[in-house]
Amino acid sequence: MSKIVITSSGNTVKSDFDLRFGRAAWFCIFDDETKETKFYENEHINANHGAGTQVAEKMLELKVTKAISGDFGPKAKELLDKFNVQMVIVQEETTVESIINKLITK
Repeated sequence: MSKIVITSSGNTVKSDFDLRFGRAAWFCIFDDETKETKFYENEHINANHGAGTQVAEKMLELKVTKAISGDFGPKAKELLDKFNVQMVIVQEETTVESIINKLITK
């Protein structure tokens, strides 16, 4: 079982994928075993500094094993690397649902 975080602009699977990690509006946590999704609002979106690191720490609390975003800042990347969280960079305009569908069909 693994939990995958997908950065999102909103709180539904129809929402646009957000290319930012630390400054994403929402996070979709997709459980690849149960196929369930849960959305978490980014409480660090307006942090003056350290948003990426704080978000990375939240993902570790949620036991995420893979993170899908458009970019990861150096400090967030370092923390996720340290805890063996796989980072996948997607550089296209798409939706959360489209990414989940690709994960399901793999």
